[in-house]
Amino acid sequence: MRGKFGFLTTSLILCLCAGCAINPITGEDELMLFGEQQDFEIGRKYAPEVEKQMGGRIDNDALQNYMNTVGQKTAAVSHRRSWEYHFTALEHDSLNAFALPGGYIFLTKGMLKELTTEAQLSAILGHEVAHIVARDTAALMSRQIGMDLLLAAAASQTKSQGVVTAAQLATQILGLKFTREDERVADLAGLGYMVRAGYNPNEMVETMQMLERKNTVRPIEFFSTHPSPQNRMTYLRARIEARYRDLPILKDGKDEYCVGILDHLKDE
Repeated sequence: MRGKFGFLTTSLILCLCAGCAINPITGEDELMLFGEQQDFEIGRKYAPEVEKQMGGRIDNDALQNYMNTVGQKTAAVSHRRSWEYHFTALEHDSLNAFALPGGYIFLTKGMLKELTTEAQLSAILGHEVAHIVARDTAALMSRQIGMDLLLAAAASQTKSQGVVTAAQLATQILGLKFTREDERVADLAGLGYMVRAGYNPNEMVETMQMLERKNTVRPIEFFSTHPSPQNRMTYLRARIEARYRDLPILKDGKDEYCVGILDHLKDE
């Protein structure tokens, strides 16, 4: 009880100290009712529950290390490169990718099987890094769930209703849906990150095309929390034409992705 009280007291102080924060991607002032430290705390507390609900981690160190290497390379050129990022491949067969506050990013096995290049992996990871950088996930969780409820459930140390509540909240977290503007900003920022990391920006458009093709066969989970790719491809192509047309040929990494991911998933 003393630990829980101390945790909530600290969280209250952080909330009182928080206020307007500058979004490092847009440069705009945004109202934040909680501090960055709460992003880290929420991510750390809920990441294990989210992993559990999505089938757990893929039990393959080589695959996990490869994805982490690409993710760290992409995050290292982001607007919050000093933050600590965690990239995890999950056993779930859905086509999905999502992030928790404080640097926790997940891709499902279903998504990994459909990507074909290292650049496409960087595109997906860069998009999720951008949501973390902009603190979109934390703001969305606060608005749609309530930061006080999230912190209270995370602080519970007993195998009681608190744990059940944490599991229920993890389910809600997985269903959070960003605004179209949040997604546009994350797309364009993620595009910039992948280019600075040395990857071919056209591979982000290829990824959107793949997702659209898959969605015409059957609705995929990715679009339950992300908007349709059609308009997204339009502004991505425009950005590539405006900023990256004259760049030297950048890396696709098809062979590397095959060895790093697809060869490990052949028997899955």
